[in-house]
Amino acid sequence: MDQTNQGTINYRDEVVRKLIHLCSLSIPIVYYFVSQKTGIAVLAILALAALIIDLARFYSDRAGGIFYSIFGFLLREHEVDTGKKNLNGATYVLLSALLCILIFPKVIFLTAFTVLIVSDSIAALFGRKFGKHKFLFKSLEGTLAFFISGIIVVLFTPKIDYLFGEYIIGVIGVAVGAIAENVSFGLADDNLAIPLSIGVTMWLLYFFMMPNLQLILNNVPR
Repeated sequence: MDQTNQGTINYRDEVVRKLIHLCSLSIPIVYYFVSQKTGIAVLAILALAALIIDLARFYSDRAGGIFYSIFGFLLREHEVDTGKKNLNGATYVLLSALLCILIFPKVIFLTAFTVLIVSDSIAALFGRKFGKHKFLFKSLEGTLAFFISGIIVVLFTPKIDYLFGEYIIGVIGVAVGAIAENVSFGLADDNLAIPLSIGVTMWLLYFFMMPNLQLILNNVPR
């Protein structure tokens, strides 16, 4: 999440946070090779474990002490609010992955979720370092970094038939995702907002622009 101010953690810790975030690329990489059923089973276990650990820190002093001693330097202000009890970003990533696998065809998930991991990380680091001009809720520089890196992701992620129109669909999806990342601050966690907005946009565009393509829920792209 890029912001025109310095955020709630310093830039060095932001880099560490985003390097950890990039480890989530393992989710779309592994899911490419396994079935939807397997992906759901694995993510359900991981998401449940993360949810239990995340909530435990608010209700157990011992669990909270251990959690904050390890991850405290990576948490933003809203993630340590004991009143609102917000989940941390890593938990949202796993919950988002599970939800998106349940909803979207594999080819859409692979693009939408990879954009989340790569472009959100680049937007955060670039926006905090170079963001000078405000655009909507965040910086123009961060949003442009998201969009450009998202286009690069679209060029390399799997397609159904690798038609030109599929790349256009991906680019439009990235544009919507860039806006969702920008306006999600304070409204919804962008780990949910970004892949959901991209996924819904791509699915609708596939339906209207390429209705004859075999866009099934568990298709393995060629």
